[in-house]
Amino acid sequence: MKDGFIRVAAATPEIQVADCGFNRKKIEEMMREACRQHVRMMVFPELCMTGYTCGDLFLQELLLRECVRELGALVEASRGMDMLTVIGMPLDVRGKLYNTAVVLKDGQILGVIPKTFIPNYAEFYEARYFERGFAEPVRIKLAGQETWFGTHLLFECENIPGFVVGGEICEDLWAPNPPSISHALAGATVLFNVSASNEVTGKDIYRKALIGGQSARLICGYVYAGAGEGESTTDVVFPGHSLICENGICLAESKRFETGFICGEVDLGRLNSERRRMTTFIQNDESDYIRVPFCTGIETLTLQRFVDPKPFVPSNDTDRKKRCEEILSIQAMGLKKRLAHTHCQHAVVGISGGLDSTLALLVTVRAFDALGLHRGQIKAVTMPCFGTTDRTYNNACQLVRELGAELLEVNIREAVSLHFRDIGQNPETHDVTYENSQARERTQVLMDLANQCGGMVIGTGDMSELALGWATYNGDHMSMYGVNASVPKTLVRHLVQYYADTCSAGVLRDVLLDILDTPVSPELIPPKEGEISQKTEDLVGPYELHDFYLYYMMRFGYAPVKIYRLACIAFKEVYAPEEILKWLKKFYHRFFVQQFKRSCVPDGPKVGSVALSPRGDWRMPSDASVRLWKKELEELSI
Repeated sequence: MKDGFIRVAAATPEIQVADCGFNRKKIEEMMREACRQHVRMMVFPELCMTGYTCGDLFLQELLLRECVRELGALVEASRGMDMLTVIGMPLDVRGKLYNTAVVLKDGQILGVIPKTFIPNYAEFYEARYFERGFAEPVRIKLAGQETWFGTHLLFECENIPGFVVGGEICEDLWAPNPPSISHALAGATVLFNVSASNEVTGKDIYRKALIGGQSARLICGYVYAGAGEGESTTDVVFPGHSLICENGICLAESKRFETGFICGEVDLGRLNSERRRMTTFIQNDESDYIRVPFCTGIETLTLQRFVDPKPFVPSNDTDRKKRCEEILSIQAMGLKKRLAHTHCQHAVVGISGGLDSTLALLVTVRAFDALGLHRGQIKAVTMPCFGTTDRTYNNACQLVRELGAELLEVNIREAVSLHFRDIGQNPETHDVTYENSQARERTQVLMDLANQCGGMVIGTGDMSELALGWATYNGDHMSMYGVNASVPKTLVRHLVQYYADTCSAGVLRDVLLDILDTPVSPELIPPKEGEISQKTEDLVGPYELHDFYLYYMMRFGYAPVKIYRLACIAFKEVYAPEEILKWLKKFYHRFFVQQFKRSCVPDGPKVGSVALSPRGDWRMPSDASVRLWKKELEELSI
């Protein structure tokens, strides 16, 4: 499908044990419905053509012959269906019986995969009937066609790069060395499992964790179809529990004890990007594998999968609180180590009354508490100038007092005015020189105060600002340790909110809440009627959009068009497509031209999967051209 999304399905049809004709009809009905829903790969349960619970009936020649005959009818019915279909059935090969998954498409049997690990314990008694499958594929005849038989089969789509399918059967996944490991290392990106896992209390939780974990370990899509209604209940019950997972994330899960099928869109681009990035994902020698080619139609799907508008922030309240506590601890521990290593007893933090400097001060307080240092040894400096409002000034002062740090005020108006005179800058011209002169003066004050007390200047800038270059070079761009260096703006807000929610002091909480309610601004332009006149998001765009763009560009290397498409889904109720495109163009332009600032940033702790440190996660030349990325966006029609 377009942009690397493939819609897959896992089905649990109603069956009748040993009635192959009835079962084939139910399977065919589901196949036709799945095709109408643009599914390109559909997986049915283990032995679903006969039923898993046939017992000694598996040794009856009539049942086996009828199963193959009905398979032939199903293969014919698949003609014209643009869908890879996987069917579980027993199959006699060279005088031995195998538990198999038959892969077919558009009237052709592409291959047959036998089960590797045959359970013969507790309620399972498969070794009474079935042989262990072998790896090296051989040619067999089935339903009037010649095809491949063996576990080392991969089904490779010729017109969708990276869509490579491998499979295993039920118990194979539970074994210590599942076949899916070999398949993935040979190049399979989507794995299927035809299964007949019975249900006992708590098994569904383990099953989901196992499948999710395997998809994460192998960086793959995993489609698991479980047997359900219609199987014999002589001794056990089958729940019809089906799952579709992608790299540790559950995309879809069926309700237990119901028939039907679930769909999910696997993002092949995401999987391939992760595998490229992880140098420890080492491809095996695949010389003993047979790759069976197939083709499928390419179309633009209306995606059903959820696209989180805030990928850096957990949507679940419990998870979000846990994440906030972890990040604050990582930030504080990083600073604690740096202070201890340098034998530094003082810290200097510029306090503006905004979110970033608030978070930096909160982290510094945590680090001092962990070291057993008095909070009074933290010099929190407010430096009012032309754009400072009463609201931010008062909040800054009150915050420092409530936290017990030392409050210093250095009004820089006169110093900046003298500087304007020295360089011939008209103070009525509110250009970049007007703004940056203030930012650099503030940094000079902080650095000099740190020298006086043998202290360390703690940086306040966040990762979103670093991505956009929204910092004055050698101004607020610089510090001795940047505690917020890998914290995106959308997460800064939640960290401060978490601190407000968990602190015991009512006055501190009120101050933090008012800071959260204050528009984001560098306050470098004079206010209008006492209110902030310079709002950052009016100039560079909404940070929630930029954080979204940053995440998908950095984490998965997505192309601009794919990021745009996902953003339109995630923010469909908030921004018009034209606005999303406008700010996406702005993002790419600023990200490329501002790389020189990221090439020389201070140390700072990495807190998440995306970071911009030139020493670690992001190594990009400052002279890289943005032309290709801009060109793709210019050609985009909306």
